[in-house]
Amino acid sequence: MGFKCGIVGLPNVGKSTLFNALTQTAAAQAANYPFCTIEPNVGDVAVPDPRLATLAEIAGSKEIIPTRLTFVDIAGLVRGASKGEGLGNQFLANIRECDAIAHVVRCFEDGDVTHVEGKIDPLSDIATIETELMLADLDSLERRIVAMEKKAKGGDKEAKDILALAQRSLAELKEGRPARAAGVSREEHDLFQSLGLLSSKPVLYVCNVEEASADKGNFFSELVKGQAAKEGAAAVVVSAKIESEIAVLPEAEQKDYLEAVGLTEPGLNRVIRAGYDLLHLVTYFTVGPKEARAWTIEKGTKAPQAAGVIHTDFEKGFIRSETIAYGDYVACRGEAGAREAGKFRLEGKDYVVADGDVLHFRFAN
Repeated sequence: MGFKCGIVGLPNVGKSTLFNALTQTAAAQAANYPFCTIEPNVGDVAVPDPRLATLAEIAGSKEIIPTRLTFVDIAGLVRGASKGEGLGNQFLANIRECDAIAHVVRCFEDGDVTHVEGKIDPLSDIATIETELMLADLDSLERRIVAMEKKAKGGDKEAKDILALAQRSLAELKEGRPARAAGVSREEHDLFQSLGLLSSKPVLYVCNVEEASADKGNFFSELVKGQAAKEGAAAVVVSAKIESEIAVLPEAEQKDYLEAVGLTEPGLNRVIRAGYDLLHLVTYFTVGPKEARAWTIEKGTKAPQAAGVIHTDFEKGFIRSETIAYGDYVACRGEAGAREAGKFRLEGKDYVVADGDVLHFRFAN
């Protein structure tokens, strides 16, 4: 399953610096993990999860394969992008293909780096991009709504449901609120996504601060966190400059560098994890002597569908899932110990996979 997080932001906010640090970090991991740059502006990165190494150590796994998240560096946005200004059309099309938005917001002052609006005002920057997304959605829905109404009048139930979602979204947009404010249920999610609305994407605000504020943030990042809280969005603080420096250091030197700047881990780890959480993703593991591997699924996924992430045949022929909770696997030092302790479970088709489950699927060929 591929999950894409688009990195957006106004020019000169540190967006590309952050993306380059992400891809350099991933490239540096290539000795241990497969890495590919699909296109110059697309990077596939490992989701940091210390549980995987613990499981591999217990099972004596020869290889560790983490779960992945794709980041897309989207062409810079300027005011008027919804009308095609700058690279507006390309920008908007690229966002449409993403599952979530990582919005890099400039939270630092630097006279040598010109701000496109002439001032440092993160809340204004956020409003600029949000407005362009909403204007593009408003235009899209107003052009499509008549055709939707005609189709719905033909008695097509799905067409009626899509029309209802479109009308709810249009009402929010006309009130100056993003489409994600429409309050869509889990059952409506797939139909809602089929509308392709830019402002329906969940948002992670990445506060790019100066080096001295990388550990705790600053006045500007606090403003952004406050805005994120109002929206029910997420926010993390990073220094793109520090991240770009860490990314090119040998692994042995990274820890010393982090300690010197008052950090316990790279900020990019927080960005990656936050993007993973933003998409409501969880991880399950398959563990054995050959490999310990993490698999990505959406929260609430049942066992057969989780098995289908590995191979469609696993889902089609699903019989049961041999299941051990992560904590039990570690406490019992592996599968044999979990069996002896009664922590080994057989789960059927209705089992909802929990984050951290260690699974082995039984299926009929």
